Amino acid sequence: MIYLDNNATTPLAPEVREAMLPHLFGEFGNPSSPHAAGMAAKRAVGEARAQVAALVGAKAADILFTASATEANHTALIGTLRAVAAERPERRHLVTTAIEHPSTLMLAGDLERQGWRVTVLPVDGTGTIALADLRDAVTPDTALVSVMWANNETGAIQPVGAAADIAQARGALFHTDAVQAAGRVPIKVDAVNADLLTLSAHKMHGPKGIGALFIRKGVPFTPLIHGHQERHRRGGTENVPAIVGFGAAAGRAAAMVAEAGDMAILRDRLERGVLAGWPGSRVNGEGADRLSNTSNIRFADPQGRPLDAEELLMRLDRAGIAVSMGAACASGGNEPSHVLTAMGLTPAEAAASLRFSLSRYNTAEEVESVLNEFPALYARIAA
Repeated sequence: MIYLDNNATTPLAPEVREAMLPHLFGEFGNPSSPHAAGMAAKRAVGEARAQVAALVGAKAADILFTASATEANHTALIGTLRAVAAERPERRHLVTTAIEHPSTLMLAGDLERQGWRVTVLPVDGTGTIALADLRDAVTPDTALVSVMWANNETGAIQPVGAAADIAQARGALFHTDAVQAAGRVPIKVDAVNADLLTLSAHKMHGPKGIGALFIRKGVPFTPLIHGHQERHRRGGTENVPAIVGFGAAAGRAAAMVAEAGDMAILRDRLERGVLAGWPGSRVNGEGADRLSNTSNIRFADPQGRPLDAEELLMRLDRAGIAVSMGAACASGGNEPSHVLTAMGLTPAEAAASLRFSLSRYNTAEEVESVLNEFPALYARIAA
């Protein structure tokens, strides 16, 4: 299989697997236990926390481990909104964007039904927010602004540093979902002045089932899950093997960032080849500052009508090539991509789009093998 769905999940790196193995079989202590086995587990968690913190230029004490990035996003939004409203009851306003991950947008909808005021910012045709819209949206009652660092479907990178400045100038907190950006672009929480930042291990060749949230010291916060673990910020016995794997993956992420130039060469070759091999295809979000590994392409039939990309996806799958029609977390339904429709695509155009997302394990030979399939696939569709 040629795997080009790395924005959904990445293969576990061999070095990460080796780091996890002792904690899956021999070293099974509870980090809260006072004996030697427990203390060994506690040290392993502490070392991993330091590795994750180093990835984003944070202090280890400001990293909170969660069971997923979805939980981290929920913790960021609910935990801060509740805490801010308790201190400043007039601040009951959340600002976010139309291209956020479903874990943020669906929660925002639920918060609105509970009586919070929510503003969802539009994006332009490249999938990028306008800072002028954000300035207009942030008001004295805004508690939190949440803008993802890089979009999971198109790879469009948002101006998070400037967005944080706008939010904080009005006294609001700033959160960014950096799940797709981590390991692909340099991330330093102080460089963008983020108050909260979400990470996920399995997007950077770590294990599934473990996320993290950076919470800057002093940020108002109330836990979603109560307990003594994670400095009383998230109850529940720590998932030591997954946390250790997250740390190992974070420790390798700087090398991944350094490879971004080579990744962009592969991505651009893939795009040029697909566009050449499939008349009428277009890159969604072309012209945006994008992640070097991500390409979202929409396809048309020989008459120029939007193609049903699901059929093309299945044909590629039968050829041993794994791609996707959008976010894995949203692909269970039949609705068109909310990201692509927010960019101005029609529902039919959104449904005609496939996402190709590369990792450090993909090769030029694999890209050429994929491109070799497209002329024949087009000929079958045209027949």
